[in-house]
Amino acid sequence: MKSLNLFLAIISIALLCMSILMGTAYAGTQIWDFEKAAQEDDWNVATGKWGIKGGVYQETSGGSPAMASFVGEEDWTDYTVEAKIRIDKGQWAGLIFRAKSDLEYYVFYFGEGNVELWKHTGPNVDSRQNLFKHPPQKIGLKKEKEDAWHDVKAVIEGDHFEFYMDGELQDDTIKDKSYPAGRIGVWAWKTAASFDDVKVTGPGIKDTTAVQPDKKLAITWGKLKVD
Repeated sequence: MKSLNLFLAIISIALLCMSILMGTAYAGTQIWDFEKAAQEDDWNVATGKWGIKGGVYQETSGGSPAMASFVGEEDWTDYTVEAKIRIDKGQWAGLIFRAKSDLEYYVFYFGEGNVELWKHTGPNVDSRQNLFKHPPQKIGLKKEKEDAWHDVKAVIEGDHFEFYMDGELQDDTIKDKSYPAGRIGVWAWKTAASFDDVKVTGPGIKDTTAVQPDKKLAITWGKLKVD
């Protein structure tokens, strides 16, 4: 009996370990640090003038309506997307998530002393719905053109969203089921803006990260193959 109990205990532990491994096996991270011009090829520009300059990804036209560039897969569902964002000239810039198309997506952005969440609904580039707009929580929005970088993050799980800036929670009250999956992206409106260290992590995302990034020292398998 003792031998049987020991055998069953070993099987139970093995099954538990397998379930843990299976639960994490499909979780991955992809990072764009924009240190190489080839990374620009990953991005699909919908509107605007986008390019890599000085190790950052920039929208330089400052045009209107929304300037947007997308990356990733349409079947990505739950993930955390984050980036460093700087407004170079203008007022509004942010992160896109769950983009169903170039005209259908959510965007979390900051500008004019507020943080905001909008849902772009098509069929026109300026067709959209506001989901929240309020002053930033526990942070200030810098107005200097140089070094006014902000860490922006959206955590997307099911129909529930959480939003952070500079490590501080900005809003976690929104639930919406309009777009259950989609790509990520970067966004600006009447604004020239810079984006760096765009990162997405979640189940179903192919892991291209060999070493976690430390400032500008991100290393990916793709880079290892090239180098």
